[in-house]
Amino acid sequence: MRSWSSLDEFEAFIAADGIVEPVDDMPHQYRTELFRFIEMHANSELMGGLTERDYIPRAPGLVRKLGTLAKTQDEIGHAHLLYMVAADLGIKTRDEMLEDLYEGRSKFHNVFHYRVHTWADQVAIAYLVDAAALTTQQAVFKDCSYGPYRRILKRVIAEEGFHMRQGEEMLLRLADGTRAQHDLFQEALDRWWWPVMHFFGPPSKENDLLLRWRIKSATNEALRDRYVQKFVPQLHAYGFVVPDPDLHQDPATGKWVIGEIDWDPLRDTQANVGPDSARRIATARRGWDEASWVRDALEASAATAQGAG
Repeated sequence: MRSWSSLDEFEAFIAADGIVEPVDDMPHQYRTELFRFIEMHANSELMGGLTERDYIPRAPGLVRKLGTLAKTQDEIGHAHLLYMVAADLGIKTRDEMLEDLYEGRSKFHNVFHYRVHTWADQVAIAYLVDAAALTTQQAVFKDCSYGPYRRILKRVIAEEGFHMRQGEEMLLRLADGTRAQHDLFQEALDRWWWPVMHFFGPPSKENDLLLRWRIKSATNEALRDRYVQKFVPQLHAYGFVVPDPDLHQDPATGKWVIGEIDWDPLRDTQANVGPDSARRIATARRGWDEASWVRDALEASAATAQGAG
């Protein structure tokens, strides 16, 4: 176990590419900021998995149903891995984190506060949202100072990359399909583009502790720009129109520049009062309550086994 006599000493360790482990006597504020970041990631993976689950019976055809089922399992698996990493920090137990999520006391990513209207929305999530998540996760994995989170992200990123490729393949089917299919995705793009821009968060603070302590390695603006430079040309190549009337290329650099972002919708989702927040949280809560008998049976079985031992 390592300990540091001062915050300055700890920050010098971080600046020298040091890796913190759960047994280390880390500063309280570092532990708290790290926990909040990982808890939100875990909550988002779980709520994203529940979004996928809703479309298993409605996916078009057996192959898409199997793909949606597999993705649901992946996302919920990611959530539970991340809850274990967060619980090791000793601030909340896994059950306490879940209770806070289901009672609306904690946060999850803004994109999962929106209603999914059509199958094309699911494609938009797989192609646009998963790519945004992959962009942010890669930035964390690249230089994260907390060992367990960094190691777990290696697996999460590998699977998210597959989800994004699956989304791209589904998008190409719609892009090359009938006019109705093409229009269906354009409508989904119109709904999801700005929530995806919000996904990266507002402009980073001047002294962002997540950057200072290498919990992540790039500003929100840099991550959003990285995403825009990659996906705007792809969407144009597939024949879709990005719903931003102010989107343009800088004549000097050739880089894509998006219009001004309205941050009010993001603030609503952060307060759990987004367009579909109440229904999504209530649905998750109901699933947790309906599965209480499974948890009770497992606890009883464990108690019996311990007594017999």
